[in-house]
Amino acid sequence: MPPDPRDVDEAVFDVVERIPAGRVSSYGAIGELVGVGPRRVARALAQGGAAVPWHRVVRADGSAAEPVRARQLELLAAEGVPARNGKVDLAAVGWPDRATPVRRRPPA
Repeated sequence: MPPDPRDVDEAVFDVVERIPAGRVSSYGAIGELVGVGPRRVARALAQGGAAVPWHRVVRADGSAAEPVRARQLELLAAEGVPARNGKVDLAAVGWPDRATPVRRRPPA
């Protein structure tokens, strides 16, 4: 039986809430932790992620997502996350990193 979509959304929100200010993660990295694909993470954030720091989630190449690109980069800059040509350096500010213990969600 597939997981309840609301449970997946809540799992995504739980992970996004743990991303520290000044750091970012990718849709794919969050998806790996939750056990879903990056598009499912994006859908959860687009449909109900306004209450979590959605702006800390970027594409795998570090680019901000359309149509919220300008606002996302503005919010990241306010947290001290540098961007160049609309991209952040995931190697420098990516989360989780090797020093961050993160429990993966067991597959459904």
